[in-house]
Amino acid sequence: MFNTAPGKGINVSVIDLGNRFRMIVNDVEVVKCPDMPKLPVARVLWKPMPDLKIGAAAWILAGGAHHTGFSSAINSEYLEDFAGMLGIEFVLIDAGCNLETFRKELRWNEIFYHISSGII
Repeated sequence: MFNTAPGKGINVSVIDLGNRFRMIVNDVEVVKCPDMPKLPVARVLWKPMPDLKIGAAAWILAGGAHHTGFSSAINSEYLEDFAGMLGIEFVLIDAGCNLETFRKELRWNEIFYHISSGII
């Protein structure tokens, strides 16, 4: 049993959209976890960026699953590069996330992946 040290981290989900995979990454801030002696597993508690309201809304809009991966060892740049190598869509929810802009990015991505399948 251990608690994750406070600092920066990422939360990641990969979903199948039928015509492509989407990797959703949320930058998070790991905060001190209270003692939970009856929970005999590794523990982490984080605050999603930019805040819970916007982070959760963006996560839901992007189709983020409840099964996720967490890391405090790498940042979103590593996963953006990895998604590029795999040829999958990458969306980032970070401190500068604006829901209006994020919705537009998801719509533009849908158009891109629909059109690109016929020309690439």
